[in-house]
Amino acid sequence: MPVPKRGGIPRFWLTGGLPATLLAPLGAAMALVATVRRGLYRRGLLRSQRLPVPVIVVGNIFVGGTGKTPLVVWLCARLQALGRRPGIVLRGYGGQAEHWPQRVRPDSDPLLVGDEAVLLARRTGVPVAAGPARPAAAALLLEEGCDVIVSDDGLQHYALARDLEIAVIDAARGLGNGRCLPAGPLREPRRRLETVDLVIANGGDSPLTPYSFRLVPEPLRPLVPGQQGAVPAGGPVHAIAGIGNPARFFAQLRALGFEPIEHAFPDHHRYRPGELTFDDDLPILMTEKDAVKVFDGAAGRGWVLPVRAEPTPAARQALDALLARI
Repeated sequence: MPVPKRGGIPRFWLTGGLPATLLAPLGAAMALVATVRRGLYRRGLLRSQRLPVPVIVVGNIFVGGTGKTPLVVWLCARLQALGRRPGIVLRGYGGQAEHWPQRVRPDSDPLLVGDEAVLLARRTGVPVAAGPARPAAAALLLEEGCDVIVSDDGLQHYALARDLEIAVIDAARGLGNGRCLPAGPLREPRRRLETVDLVIANGGDSPLTPYSFRLVPEPLRPLVPGQQGAVPAGGPVHAIAGIGNPARFFAQLRALGFEPIEHAFPDHHRYRPGELTFDDDLPILMTEKDAVKVFDGAAGRGWVLPVRAEPTPAARQALDALLARI
């Protein structure tokens, strides 16, 4: 019997119950391993590489779908406004390149370097490098004159020393049932949040932090430049989302007056020819992350919903205070 899911993850990761209880010993073991591993890095028994420029890590302890990538985009724009030359490093999850690290450009193949890497290159215009070994990827950015490195994810990638840590949580889902994998959704125990420089919630108030931001939808843009047809303004649409929390995207569409026919796919899903072919003429709406991978099927009636991170005044002040430290 398949495990019931909510928002792309097993339901018991959020609500608890018998599966979480049965898996609790494994979750406790995972928490211990994560704690010991971090301790080994802190004591120098495992080596962290420090770069000659500041490193800001934007990550999470919840598995995927917390909204950290839009915050990375905001941070890079803010750093540029302060006169810095930021670059972005990330793993390149899902990329099939034979050699790493890879310098990522707006026209890079997402099948080689990963969808989030291409999205960030297109959205920010700053140098982006991807690779499982983040210090090696960051070295490519140093060659291009970057004077601060922003790591999208990598809170648990201790091989790259960092100057600031920002942990993003989902205000709606919080920390789920509070257990570590596989009994719950956490990569590290919740006490890890006590050691970061800032905890910020995506989507509203949270008992875990006084700081938050929201994702603000921007005007729909056509999937294909020069695409004909009126911009959809509401009503029934096909909605596709291959992200960590598809439910958030569908809720955004409903708030904008759409009636989404939901098509949720796994995070980083690789779309196959014909997979987005529907027997009607309804518009097809998708996230920016999906748009970098959709090449057929939606052409002619595909629309992309960009979003931007908008911190509250208190969160913006806290973020500016952190950036002032570097």
